[in-house]
Amino acid sequence: MEKYSNNYHFRAPDKIKISKESKSLFLAGSIEMGAAENWQDKIVLDLESEHMVTILNPRKEDWDSSWVQSINEPKFYEQVTWELNSLEKAGVIAMYFDPNTKSPISLLELGLYASSGKLVVYCPDGFYRKGNVDIVCRKYGIPVHINYDTWLINIKNKLNSI
Repeated sequence: MEKYSNNYHFRAPDKIKISKESKSLFLAGSIEMGAAENWQDKIVLDLESEHMVTILNPRKEDWDSSWVQSINEPKFYEQVTWELNSLEKAGVIAMYFDPNTKSPISLLELGLYASSGKLVVYCPDGFYRKGNVDIVCRKYGIPVHINYDTWLINIKNKLNSI
């Protein structure tokens, strides 16, 4: 866990503690190492001035791509269950689809949380499944942002409304 001004930043697999006074934000979206930009660190810094936000960040700096993606692989299991538990706990889910990635897990998470009222989606032109993202978001009344600045404003507004 890292402390940023008024906020707390938890990375997988940190033990999460969300105070009653804090708002919580899960950073869902493209992580594919080597393909996706590290947008998570940028948004953590851009939210520094917000008061009492607990940020739940699944991006593991020491991710080991040799882990077998199996329920029987302890480190993989730990990562996936941390993400699932964090998604449930979060008051807001910021989701970004990087056009340089495929992001199948992010698409799965979009489906899981489309009807939750928690999502703020950023899907720029060029993402290979933008049409699917747009249709799912329209069905569930989720605005789709095509630039970072409006997405960030909407995240702040959603955090301030909870």
